[in-house]
Amino acid sequence: MISFDLDGVLVDSMGLIERILREWAAGHELDGDKAVELSHGRRDIDVVRLIAPHLDADAETRRIVEREERDFDGLTATPGAARLLDALPSDAWGIVTSGTRAVAQRRLAAAGLPQPTHLVAADDIQHGKPHPEGYLAAAELLGAAPARCVVLEDAPAGVRAAHAAGMRCIGVGRALADVGALLSTHVDDLCCVHAECGLDGLLLRFSAGTRQRTRT
Repeated sequence: MISFDLDGVLVDSMGLIERILREWAAGHELDGDKAVELSHGRRDIDVVRLIAPHLDADAETRRIVEREERDFDGLTATPGAARLLDALPSDAWGIVTSGTRAVAQRRLAAAGLPQPTHLVAADDIQHGKPHPEGYLAAAELLGAAPARCVVLEDAPAGVRAAHAAGMRCIGVGRALADVGALLSTHVDDLCCVHAECGLDGLLLRFSAGTRQRTRT
């Protein structure tokens, strides 16, 4: 069974996220670069708590989320995302995102990607990544033991969450140098990932020079 992170893995939303966070940070005279750095793989409320503990985290998170729920300028599906999801049975994959459920559903729609049968969002859990709660909740929804699950992540916090959940993790993109030892393999984007369904389950095959295979 497969769990995908959303932003940076299935949808190319990094520019959008950075713009929203920088504008929010500027409104409070906070370091926009630091806000962006802290946001990778984390829930908005965790970012607010880390960078601005003096602010009302719930109120500030609502302001950020309200913007996220209506701004989709420049958002697209990542390369290979639509093809890979189309190859997967709907009950064999899910999404674990640090965004809210509404934001996740609207970003998927804006990117032209299917809505998942199984979605674990920021408003479904008490602890965000790198805590394993989200990925363990996804495994339960998928009806699979953690050891039978594979995670696709682009952020160190998400990789650590998958590792803490006892799951294998495929790194996506170039921001994972400091967690390479926790990855089963690494790909530049989802164009390198191919799914095959057989009698023994779901097989992931990787192109772009790697021969490693991961069975779920």
